[in-house]
Amino acid sequence: MSVEKGKKHQDKLKTLGLNIAYERKQKNMTQAELADAIGISRTHMSNIEAPNATKSVSVEVIFDIADALKINPSKLMDMKKE
Repeated sequence: MSVEKGKKHQDKLKTLGLNIAYERKQKNMTQAELADAIGISRTHMSNIEAPNATKSVSVEVIFDIADALKINPSKLMDMKKE
């Protein structure tokens, strides 16, 4: 049975976006500030953090976000359910 691309990992993409938003807010950064720090548009950052995100995010962008937030990328990829 085939799962539509994008929906296969929808829960994980949502958690990734929520983790990014949480860590960004912990650093008192706006989406625009973080986007500027890593060289993407604020709209792209908003789409990454969106709870209904269905588009994948490149590993390079995840690494750039982690670097800008001065955290280990694994914090962004933590998929544990609280």
